[in-house]
Amino acid sequence: MPAQTDYYQTLGVKRDASPDDIKKAYRRLARKYHPDLNPGDKAAEERFKKVQEAFDVLSDSKKKKMYDQFGFYSESGFPGGAQAPPNAGFGFGGFDFSDVFSGGAPGAAGGAFSDIFSQFFGRQQRQEAAPRPEKGTDLEYSLAIDFWQAIKGTQVRLNIHRLDLCSICKGTGQAGSASSVCPQCHGSGNVQQMAGAMRFSLTCPRCGGSGRLRNACPNCRGESRVSVSEHVEVRIPPGAATGSRLRVAGKGNAGTLGAPPGDLYITVRVEDHPLFSREGDDIHIRIPVTVAEAGLGAKIEVPTVDGRALLKIPQGTQNGQKFRLREKGVYNARKNSHGDQIVEISIQAPDIRDERTRELLRKLGELDPRDPRADIWAKV
Repeated sequence: MPAQTDYYQTLGVKRDASPDDIKKAYRRLARKYHPDLNPGDKAAEERFKKVQEAFDVLSDSKKKKMYDQFGFYSESGFPGGAQAPPNAGFGFGGFDFSDVFSGGAPGAAGGAFSDIFSQFFGRQQRQEAAPRPEKGTDLEYSLAIDFWQAIKGTQVRLNIHRLDLCSICKGTGQAGSASSVCPQCHGSGNVQQMAGAMRFSLTCPRCGGSGRLRNACPNCRGESRVSVSEHVEVRIPPGAATGSRLRVAGKGNAGTLGAPPGDLYITVRVEDHPLFSREGDDIHIRIPVTVAEAGLGAKIEVPTVDGRALLKIPQGTQNGQKFRLREKGVYNARKNSHGDQIVEISIQAPDIRDERTRELLRKLGELDPRDPRADIWAKV
């Protein structure tokens, strides 16, 4: 038997990981290695396929049970003619139990012993192979928008790749309603397979245990779904921030056998602005003022996300002092309110170009002989 993939290692989880832990690990790796986020990266594409395969097995309780017990998962049991894995607990190579438990008739297929294994490897796998509706998986996309699109809101058009129902067979995977007897199991739904000297009754891999075959849809090749590229209009609400997660219902992968589709989740990343910075719903800005404006007081215009606003600078304003402009921040739709704008004052030293300016500054120093560092020395 060829070496098997360690699905737990692929997802980076322990063997006793819970279903939630497995799902979280899958989503994290799927976002990291998704082909749309790594265009042209073949290594990332292969890793994404392996992550998808591992999650397909470990997220299904029946598939996981077989994988945990035998170290592999196969729709048709042991690979053709292979010995049962050592951890399966079978050590009877070279002895045909069918002769012992079938009433002594060599080659007979009946008997209690074969029934026991038939129940485990036949009926159980028939249940696994039985098709059942499955909800479509969710899709994750990342979207970068600029500062003003986040503040004001915007409408963007995304090109996504998803699995949609086949338009030819309408999601059935079959072409027409005619069926024929499966040539592999001859209509029984089971096939006999040898593992060393032991014979097992397994679910027919060709018909899935139904005993009959229907013509596969030529468009989707019987998969019921096809990969499509689709444009989706997404509305970014005002006030979106980095890390905001938007949900577009029904735009994930299509479900099977009438099950609902998954959803599309979009994670927003907001680009920086050269002047404004944001903390929650508040906008922060650093505004330069002259020594005269800070010392004598002034009324100045400052930019906000809603235009210009008048700010009163009181007499004796200090460098780094902050003022609050109420409701001049980001609009929060959930609270139906605006944040504030915080204005930090940056006092600019005068540009000394002539002797007259120097003399004025000397006189200013004589008029205000206070030592601005006096408090510092008092605390040392």
